[in-house]
Amino acid sequence: MNDILPIILSIVAALAVIGGLIPVLLKTRKNITQYPGTRDANDPATPQGGGTLLEDAPVVPAERSAPAGVDLEDLEVTDVPDDVAGLEIIQVETPLPVAGRLTRLRERLVRSNNILGKSLLALLSSDKIDENVWDEVEETLLLADLGTEPTMQLVDALRERVKILGTRTPEQVKALLREELIKLVDPTMDRALRTDRHADKPAIVLVVGVNGVGKTTTVGKLARVLVAEDKDVLLGAADTFRAAAAEQLATWGQRVGVPTVKSDVDGADPASVAYEAVKAGIEQEVDVVMIDTAGRLQNKTGLMDELGKVKRVIEKLAEVDEVLLVLDATTGQNGLNQARVFAEVVNITGIVLTKLDGTAKGGIVVAIQKSLGVPVKLIGLGEGADDLAPFEAETFVDALLN
Repeated sequence: MNDILPIILSIVAALAVIGGLIPVLLKTRKNITQYPGTRDANDPATPQGGGTLLEDAPVVPAERSAPAGVDLEDLEVTDVPDDVAGLEIIQVETPLPVAGRLTRLRERLVRSNNILGKSLLALLSSDKIDENVWDEVEETLLLADLGTEPTMQLVDALRERVKILGTRTPEQVKALLREELIKLVDPTMDRALRTDRHADKPAIVLVVGVNGVGKTTTVGKLARVLVAEDKDVLLGAADTFRAAAAEQLATWGQRVGVPTVKSDVDGADPASVAYEAVKAGIEQEVDVVMIDTAGRLQNKTGLMDELGKVKRVIEKLAEVDEVLLVLDATTGQNGLNQARVFAEVVNITGIVLTKLDGTAKGGIVVAIQKSLGVPVKLIGLGEGADDLAPFEAETFVDALLN
């Protein structure tokens, strides 16, 4: 018996050593990982396969967050699979349908921008419209960030129309102002998002912009829009410079059951993360891959070059269908300068205007489109999760004038 005891102790010690090595070996696996959403694994709409979760999900609140104006109990929550029971996770929400969002956004747009419309209507309804009135009209439009050239174009058109009309009723003034503003906003521009899956590859959406405009939040909100349209989505966290950016994006993804590909290494190569995300999207046969990029200052040449590199690397696997530039509507003409610089680096296909609820300067829509020839495709009108909607020219003008 005494001879057997040392052998048993040796075996126990060896097992302990092996057990201690297992976590270390696991840690050496690939750094770029897929951070899964929490949609039911039996849901046929859930992308299958892909990367491995190397560590437990970051500790995030399990509270449900309801969009503004929606009762918390009205949100549907998908059951959590048994294999993640015990982890503190974010419950999956059902995003509002597009129709519901548009109704609320129209109301909010009316409240935020009607100062411009009322000012113009009051001026053009004056009994006598002299040069002083036209100067005020011009000043009102410039203060609304319409831009010099569009302002002159609109004032000239209004002068001619008013001269022909002669006596004007408030209804006539509103009708002619609506008509001329719609021409400027240009309803003929193609504002459809290119998010339809190709025969063998997903649609690829690259989201760019400077720091602080709400880029990551926009990606998360757009993911909700696409999920509401029954599309399978995968997110790529290529903003590897801002602290917690990847976790923020993954949290947005979890809220609607969308997986996120991210790096576990701070300061990792953004192009590599973007490449892995597109590769995973192709393998999992998702409909759309959206890539969030670092917020770059437009005057930093190296960072702008890197953005060009991200796009080139992605295109080794698949064509980039949309390059959405996110702009803060409150920045006015500075936003226009940003747009021009980004347009030199990547082929921008659409503009997302955020924070349009906090300004009466809706004219920036016209200024940007006139300058770049690129349509505003989406607008954000609040902090709520569903406060992002397609831009509609006539709806926008009607909101200005009501």
